[in-house]
Amino acid sequence: MGEGSARAGGTDEGRVPWVDTAKGVCIVLVVMMHSTLGVGEVMGGEGFMHSAVAFAKPFRMPDFFLVSGLFLSRVIDRDWRSYADKRVLHFAYFYLLWLVIQSVARLGQTSGGTAEGFAQHLALSLVEPYGTLWFVYLLAVFSVATKLLRGMPAPLLIGAAAILQIASLHNRMDGHRRVLRAFVYFLAGYLLAPAIFRLADAAAARPGPALAGLAVWAAINGFLALTPSSFAGFPTLASLPVVSLALGAAGAAAIVTMAALLTQTRVAAPFAYAGRHSIAVYLAFFIPMAATRAMLVKTGIIADVGLVSAIVTTAAVLGPLVLERLVRETPLSFLFKRPAAFHIAPARAPRLQPAE
Repeated sequence: MGEGSARAGGTDEGRVPWVDTAKGVCIVLVVMMHSTLGVGEVMGGEGFMHSAVAFAKPFRMPDFFLVSGLFLSRVIDRDWRSYADKRVLHFAYFYLLWLVIQSVARLGQTSGGTAEGFAQHLALSLVEPYGTLWFVYLLAVFSVATKLLRGMPAPLLIGAAAILQIASLHNRMDGHRRVLRAFVYFLAGYLLAPAIFRLADAAAARPGPALAGLAVWAAINGFLALTPSSFAGFPTLASLPVVSLALGAAGAAAIVTMAALLTQTRVAAPFAYAGRHSIAVYLAFFIPMAATRAMLVKTGIIADVGLVSAIVTTAAVLGPLVLERLVRETPLSFLFKRPAAFHIAPARAPRLQPAE
């Protein structure tokens, strides 16, 4: 699967630093999107962060799914019990746990304040992924689907997923659209992992051409992402069928390249740390995000939408990282680490697996 390539920049702990860095960049972009759009809605305006969010939209989630599929080949041929424990129950545990936590925190919005409404909300959330937790939900779904389909020829599998991605742009059912739109990138991470590792190695070995390539990509992506489209239902040129797929793939490759370059510098350290704990950030960022936004908007001490968005984003990323560290060796560690009671297969010796 490209273990030789994975050695570049590797550590004694068996992790792949550029993968952690890429995951860290992705989780920051995700939190930035939620924080910025939320601040803009509450404050009734837009700031400089909105442009950054728009720029990242074509590739923000494609790269996250691509990285999440990179190490799937290490476990996909295991028996179903072992595989389900690592790739299905793992994500299902965190989805269900944080579904309850988030739903209780937003009780009035999710249930109308009644027990019956709360039960109906939870039942619906088993079919239609809830709120910001949809990514975790889809990782479990994609893991099952990929194992079931792994006997198909790779070109046919990716080709069919690409067609589904294009078709999904016309589907207005949000949850189903997400499934169809994202699967091709998860499959690409799984099926094209050796090529992706070679790309990272090439970028690290030849930083000059890599930077030039990133500059060209940034110019094209920025133009398409920020230019309005004249077609109804497609707000920007980047959202058009086929263009969306191409930009998602190009952006994922760009983040891989960028991560490989950053990993050779000290700038990568905070992103790599966030990447190693990305599940904690993804699950809990809504708490400090909402609290910081409410405090800043209520006090009115900062009027600039962009600056408020930046502060909220920073708090929303750092808050879960602090919380995870505080509870790591306490009875509350179950918030971010699945307890042994929720495993259905015995633990195996640690291997290269930073993409969970």
